[in-house]
Amino acid sequence: MNFDITHPEIHETVWRALEEDIGPGDITSEACVPPRRQAQGFFAARERLVVAGSELLPAIYQMRGGIEEVTISAPSGTWVDAGQQVAYVRGSARTLLECERVALNFLQRLSGVATSARRYVDAVAGTKCRILDTRKTTPGMRRLEKMAAAAGGITNHRMGLFDAVLIKNNHIAAAGGVHAALDRVRKTGLEIEIEVHSRAELEEALEWGAKRLLLDNLAPEEAAEWIRVIGGRAETELSGGITLENLRAYAETGADFLSCGAITHSAAAVDINFRLQLV
Repeated sequence: MNFDITHPEIHETVWRALEEDIGPGDITSEACVPPRRQAQGFFAARERLVVAGSELLPAIYQMRGGIEEVTISAPSGTWVDAGQQVAYVRGSARTLLECERVALNFLQRLSGVATSARRYVDAVAGTKCRILDTRKTTPGMRRLEKMAAAAGGITNHRMGLFDAVLIKNNHIAAAGGVHAALDRVRKTGLEIEIEVHSRAELEEALEWGAKRLLLDNLAPEEAAEWIRVIGGRAETELSGGITLENLRAYAETGADFLSCGAITHSAAAVDINFRLQLV
């Protein structure tokens, strides 16, 4: 998986993380570590996980003046077992120490998202259903978290409010109904998806040419019935109340997509540690 870190948003996120943690300087390292001391460090998994964000390491160290070597052993999307090395670094001991927490924060958080995503993907294996992420992300971390989710194997949904049309129930209310909402958004030229909450809204959306429907908060049995009624006239996405425990039941309804906010908003950080040695 290509974990592209060239986007300006990612550069700014990494820079802000370093500024937040180091500020005017790492007083502990500056006080107790000689300025010319060299060291090497090893990032290693302490549990089985899917790596994400290891490609950020060169950028992190570069923003603090650079180090002699950064070797990524496990690129984003790689399964690693407990004890397996994720990356190796060598350079100024002070630089390695002052970047340690920021590097681990990114690796642990993003690998947690990737590992969560892979569990969801594995749960629907053998069905036609694809798993989507959502906009339920950590503020300021969306691009990175969506890249991490993709590293785990899911399909990224819209990045924000600007790159796709998703008409939800409050849009329908504000626009004056399903027909009015669909009629007004056609001029965008973008892919249109609309949320429907009743069979009447479903039929109206199909009548006015909707090609992708979001069915929210239906039990698997209800979702399967609605999908039979749709009969392939539009793609279907299910959301609301979907968990790892019931994911398979929803995937077997015939839905094209399942969207799960928990992939990002409830992903637990995984256990990756850093060990430093003098050289």
